[in-house]
Amino acid sequence: MSDIQASKARYFIGLMSGTSLDGVNAVLAEMVPRPLILASLWLAYPEDIKAELLELQESGRHELARLGPLSNRIAGLYADAVHALLAQAGIQARVVRVIGSHGQAVRHQPSQGYSLQANNPALLAELTGIPVVTDFRSRDLAAGGQGGPLASAFHAAVFRQPGVHRAVANIGGIASLTYLPADGRVIGFDCGPGTLLLDTWVKRHWGCDYDPGGSLSAQGRVLDRLLQGFQSHPYFARTPPKSAGRQDFSIEWLDSHIPATAQPEDVLATLLELSVRAIANGVRGYCPGTREIWLCGGGAHNEELRRRLSAHLPGLRMGVTDELGVHVDWVETLACAWLARQCLAGHTGNLPQVTGARGARVLGALYPA
Repeated sequence: MSDIQASKARYFIGLMSGTSLDGVNAVLAEMVPRPLILASLWLAYPEDIKAELLELQESGRHELARLGPLSNRIAGLYADAVHALLAQAGIQARVVRVIGSHGQAVRHQPSQGYSLQANNPALLAELTGIPVVTDFRSRDLAAGGQGGPLASAFHAAVFRQPGVHRAVANIGGIASLTYLPADGRVIGFDCGPGTLLLDTWVKRHWGCDYDPGGSLSAQGRVLDRLLQGFQSHPYFARTPPKSAGRQDFSIEWLDSHIPATAQPEDVLATLLELSVRAIANGVRGYCPGTREIWLCGGGAHNEELRRRLSAHLPGLRMGVTDELGVHVDWVETLACAWLARQCLAGHTGNLPQVTGARGARVLGALYPA
C-alpha cells in the first residue's frame, strides 16, 4: 500500500483468537467519531489446528519446529477472514488503513517477562496487501507490566459514562474486569477462569464445544469442598495488577482437584460457580460503588452464568454491551483494531495503573504491506 493510499484509507480491521482456541474473530470498522463495526465474522479452527494449539500450551518436543508452520496456517486463516470481510462489506483492500492482529496466545508468562502468540504478521500483510500491527503485549511487558489486560483502555474510551460507576466484564476463556468509576480512573485485571475450564469439561463429557445457555451446568449442584479447592489457587489471593492465561488454570490443575466419585454435571456446576465468584469477588473487592456491570465475550451468552452472577451482585444493573453499541461477540476484536490505530497514530495503548507498567507506552509492531 502506497503512502497516498494509506493516507486515504478509512477502515480498520481487527483479528482476535481467544483463549478458548475456537477460531478467528474478525471485524471491519470505522473509528470516527467513535468505533463502529461495519462487518463481522467468525471462522472456526480446523480440529487439527485446535489440537496442535492445545498441545503447545504445555512444554513438549520440537515446539519451535511445530510453532512455525502452525503460525503460517493461522496467518492463512486470518487472511481468509480478511478477504471474507472485504467481500461482505463490498470494499477493496486499498481502503483499509491497517489490520490489528493479536495472534493466538500459546504462552502468557508475565512473571518471566514474555507472552508468545502464534502468528505470522509478515505473511498476513503479504496475503492481504494491508499493513499489519501485532505484538501488542511486548512493549508493556518490557516496561515491567503484565502485558494485559489490554482491552481496559478500549473499554474506557468506548464505554465510560460520565457520572456513572460502571464495570465491564469480559467473559472469554479468561474473565477480566474493567472498572470505570465516575471520577475518571480506570482499574482493570483478569479475575480468573471464564469459560476456559467449562468448555474443557463439556468437551470431555458431552462432546460439545460449550454449554449452550448454561443448561448443562444448571442440572448439577455446586460441590462446596471442590469449590474451596479451586479457590485455593494462589492466583485468587494476588492483588492487581495481574493477568492470567491457560498456564495458570491448566487441564492438569483441573484434574488434580476432581474426586473420582464426582458426577460430571456437579463438577460443571462447580466450575461455573468458580467463574461467577471470581467476577463477583473482583467487583466487590476492587470496584467500590459499582452501579452497573456490562457483560461481553462468549460467557455473556450463558444464561445460567448471568443468573448466578446477578444473585451474587444484588442491586447492580446488569446488561450486555450490545446495549452500549458493541455486540458482546466483537468487543475484544474491535479493541484490536483500536489498538492498531493507536499504534499508527503514535498514541499510547496501555494503562499503567491496569498493567503495572512503568508508564504509558505505544503498543504494537508494524509490518508494512
